[in-house]
Amino acid sequence: MLRTHTLPIDEVYVPVKRAKTLEAGKVEALANDILENGQTTPIRVRQGKGRYVLIEGYHRLEALRALGEETVTGFVVQARLH
Repeated sequence: MLRTHTLPIDEVYVPVKRAKTLEAGKVEALANDILENGQTTPIRVRQGKGRYVLIEGYHRLEALRALGEETVTGFVVQARLH
């Protein structure tokens, strides 16, 4: 079972390919929702070299960053080896 962790936002790396998918409207809507209800769904990351690599939850991460938060709740998952 996955356990949530509190992660520093500055230590979460967003791959360039994923960064191109950002939609400002979604970030704003999520930021408003987080203000009202808190972060309800953790992001997913994997361990990288000295940082975490984002797998899922880019808009949530950016909404928290826009709100001035320093941490994000997330699941740290194992990367699949092919």
